[in-house]
Amino acid sequence: MTEPEPSTSPPKGRIKREAALRWVPLNLMRVSSLAQRNINENRVEHLRVNFDPEDLGNLTVSLRDNLYWIIDGQHRVEAMRQLGWGDQSIQCWVYEGLTEEEEADKFLSLNDSLLVPALPKFKVGVTAGRSDEVAVDEIVRSLDLVVSRDKIPGAIQAVGTLLRIYRRAGGGPLRRTLLMIREAYGDEGFEAPVIDGLGLLVDRYNGQLDDEAATQALRNAHGGVAGLLNRAEHLRRSTGNAKGHCVAAAAVDILNRSSSRTKKLPSWWQAPKPKAKVVSKSAPAKADA
Repeated sequence: MTEPEPSTSPPKGRIKREAALRWVPLNLMRVSSLAQRNINENRVEHLRVNFDPEDLGNLTVSLRDNLYWIIDGQHRVEAMRQLGWGDQSIQCWVYEGLTEEEEADKFLSLNDSLLVPALPKFKVGVTAGRSDEVAVDEIVRSLDLVVSRDKIPGAIQAVGTLLRIYRRAGGGPLRRTLLMIREAYGDEGFEAPVIDGLGLLVDRYNGQLDDEAATQALRNAHGGVAGLLNRAEHLRRSTGNAKGHCVAAAAVDILNRSSSRTKKLPSWWQAPKPKAKVVSKSAPAKADA
């Protein structure tokens, strides 16, 4: 007897989601500071002024400890509350039994294709336990620094650049880069082009670079970090190269002019590039705005 050919038709039935669609009271919804980005008041105001129930869609929440923790939709909820709808219920996709880490991971999955700012997405990634974000956060904190948009000592906003260096070169070069910037320039040095450029410098001249001497030369150079960026901008205009590479080239020039160095580094434009490293399988980080 001939065996029947396997069917290529889609299976009959319905696709069942893990989440269930339910009516949820707004007054039972809460926002987790660990699994959500900071609220954008301009976004809330736009939703409030242009409010239309037909455009609300379905929020996504997590039922935990008898409360509904918002995974996706906090701006819509806040707009409805400001409109006096806080005693209403709205249809939501409801998950049950998730931890805060799993809620954070759901947020990242739901917003993967949206323009979620890099810094809030990074913080949620740390909460979700994503390896690259956790590793970078640990390196930053080990140097008494912090990833934050707040104007506080040791704050770094350029998370896209931090992740790019980590994925390109690894944790060691990232830590050396941040330490060099902290000791040479202090908080003023934690700008994306400076971090990127000195990260390139540390990676390419690994083994040739005396970090302590390089830090001293950068610290003593005329103009400080502003002088470094001015040199880099001049190179960018004259060569057309990316800002990070021009910062690296300007730093090499500063180091080679320093009286504390006897052995000069090869020119940035002529030095051999390091072999590519596979540090992470995660998607490359976008550049910081």
